[in-house]
Amino acid sequence: MFGNMADMMGLMGKMKDLQSRMKEAQESLSGIVETAESGGGMVRATVNGQKNLIGLDIDKELINPDDKEMLQDLIVAAVNKAYERIEPKIKEHLQKATDGVLPNIPGLDLGGLMK
Repeated sequence: MFGNMADMMGLMGKMKDLQSRMKEAQESLSGIVETAESGGGMVRATVNGQKNLIGLDIDKELINPDDKEMLQDLIVAAVNKAYERIEPKIKEHLQKATDGVLPNIPGLDLGGLMK
């Protein structure tokens, strides 16, 4: 009976350590950045690991009031591509931060804890 209690206390300690590491990892995600482009490089979007758009560069040749829809489409495409590229970096960062705290459980995705 005492063995189970000790196991439970050990697990609780690991969970507390995991929470602390996840908090630190999430705070440091702002330092991870990814840039993607669309329109052959005429629109570039930069996002960080906290999923914030932190930079947007638009070639001045694209700024034409008569072609607003194309510009909007290129911005959306660049931003979405940057978010796709940052996702694996976020996952890797969180896995490194929690490495050794919990046993490797196949299918366990800690990315969901970030929301």
